[in-house]
This record gives sequence, C-alpha cells and structure tokens, in this order.
Amino acid sequence: MSDMNAFRGAVTAWAAGGSGDPARALAGRLSVRTVVLLEGLSDAAAVGALAARDGRDLAAEGVCVLPMGGAMNVGRFSALLGPRGLGLRLTGLCDEGELGYYARGWQRAGAGDDGVFVCAADLEDELIRALGVERVTELVREQGDFRPLRTFLRQPAQRGRDPGQQLRRFLGTKKGRKIHYGRILVEALGGERAPAPLDGLLAAL
Repeated sequence: MSDMNAFRGAVTAWAAGGSGDPARALAGRLSVRTVVLLEGLSDAAAVGALAARDGRDLAAEGVCVLPMGGAMNVGRFSALLGPRGLGLRLTGLCDEGELGYYARGWQRAGAGDDGVFVCAADLEDELIRALGVERVTELVREQGDFRPLRTFLRQPAQRGRDPGQQLRRFLGTKKGRKIHYGRILVEALGGERAPAPLDGLLAAL
C-alpha cells in the first residue's frame, strides 16, 4: 500500500468513528496540503487518469484524491480535514444535484465557498458530451460491452431517451463499469481539453 493510500484509509477510518491520530501523523509525514473530495471511485478514476495524461503525480504534489462513498458524507470529511480540522485545503468535484451538500460542508468546515467544481448532470455526462455519442459507442464496442449495450437499449424504459442519456445510464448498470469507463473516457480525450469541471479542478491543484 502506498503512503497516500494509507492516508486515505486512515481518514476513512477516522470518518467512520475511529481515531484521528494515524491520519494526523501521515498528513504531517507526507506533507499533504490539499484533499480532493469526490463522491465515488469512478470520479477518482477519472481524476487520476487526467492527472496521468498531463504527466502529474498528485500524491508527490501533496494532493490526496479521496472518494467518500457518497456526497452525503462530505460534511463529515470536510470537518475533519478542512481549516477547522487538519487545516488542509479542500477541493472537490460534484454533480449539480449534490452542490448543496458540498456548500454546507464547506461552510461548516470554515473553507469558504470556492474550490468546488460542478458537473451539469454528472461526470459521465460531461465526458459523453465532450467525446460525442458516436465515439463513446465505439469505446463501448472496443471494451467488449456492445452486446450488453444493445440489450440495454431494447428495454422499454430507454425508448425515447436521448442517446447520451442512454449511454450515461448504461454505464451505471453494472458494478465497476462506471469506474472502468471513468478512466477509459478520459484517456480517449487524447490531447483534447477535458470537460470544464475536470479541467478546472486539475488547474486549481
């Protein structure tokens, strides 16, 4: 386990009610300066892939990318890690519908009201719009998921939906698929500019 993974684990245990001493010790030893609070693992996969594409080692820069297991946990994590906790700088990426959780968490943590980058629907929606439906469908085919996609699109609930919405919903139909495609879609951007929320987040780190 890398040191930054150990720090993530220590913070998660702390947020679940454990001791904060291991997280404090690791934060000091690793010179952690910024924490990126994300809803889940698919967002973390996308942020990691974009950083790698740009040749950045976020852990070496003192940046911890931390998936929280749901946006409703942001209040607890921001209180522990922000200005009134470990004193770290807080940033985050969230869906538009989750902004209220982040705003309240930031306020309680004394973090001001900046540093949160907002996706219109969610990160998958941003990436699908950036790449286009045709390219994302090609990627699904390349990853061996075209047959499950065709089966999914035949479902009555998908009739009449926008193709981008259909793809977005498909990515969430199987455990682990959103995590996998979080990396695949970012890598498919090549040298093109990332969607604005992702681009803004990385630029701010």
